[in-house]
Amino acid sequence: MSCLEEKYFNAEAVWEYHSLMRIISGEMKIVQSDNSYTFQAGDTLLVPRNQLSTVIKRPKDGQPYKSILVTLRQDRLKEYYTQKKFRDIRPSEQKIKRFNKSPLLDSYFASMIPYFGVEKELPGELISIKIEEAITILRSLDTDIDGLLADFSEPGKIDLAGFMEKNFMFNMSLEKFGYLTGRSIATFNRDFRKAFGVTPQKWLTQKRLESAYYQLTEKHRKPVDVYIEAGFENLSHFSFAFKKHFGYAPTEMQAQMLNRR
Repeated sequence: MSCLEEKYFNAEAVWEYHSLMRIISGEMKIVQSDNSYTFQAGDTLLVPRNQLSTVIKRPKDGQPYKSILVTLRQDRLKEYYTQKKFRDIRPSEQKIKRFNKSPLLDSYFASMIPYFGVEKELPGELISIKIEEAITILRSLDTDIDGLLADFSEPGKIDLAGFMEKNFMFNMSLEKFGYLTGRSIATFNRDFRKAFGVTPQKWLTQKRLESAYYQLTEKHRKPVDVYIEAGFENLSHFSFAFKKHFGYAPTEMQAQMLNRR
């Protein structure tokens, strides 16, 4: 269970496992390279594994942000599908799924809330039962879900340039970028140089600074609202890199623009 009473939370997430989530109160926004989703209290969603996202959480209607997250790890899913021996599983689209309101989902998450008040660690057998219950409910609500949950393949080799142009703003290690494009770190670095003619680190920094520059000059946003979305870890690092590249700090540039108006 996650609970946030602060006004705003913004972070990047690489969803390593399929994640089933129920929003209890507050609001959550998930921003991806090609889409964005907003979820309110009562919404249930499933985020497929290996998804790159910016996650924004905030209280709403006087209530803190609160949610329950159930992680469906690959080992548990393999065990489930091996025992059930399902066949004719069709590939499913790797996109966030939003589920309609359902008594099955309502009762499932309601049954879990008391567990968070238990001081001792829950028995492993009980956890396995709740995980299997979640999978069974999802399968009853979505006939195509097997194509997503039972896909245990690793990311295949994909177009590196296209992937990086869409996802440069996500602040991940080069190893993770390599994994998601189906490459070892050595192959990733080699293919990257062939595609862009520079090192990944140099290209990523430049792309992120160009994106931030656009947000500051064209959208008139503040540096504090831009640096995370542009892919920088903290504001001071962003300001240092921005000044080194453009010759002036983000705040100095904005001051110059205001004086010109």
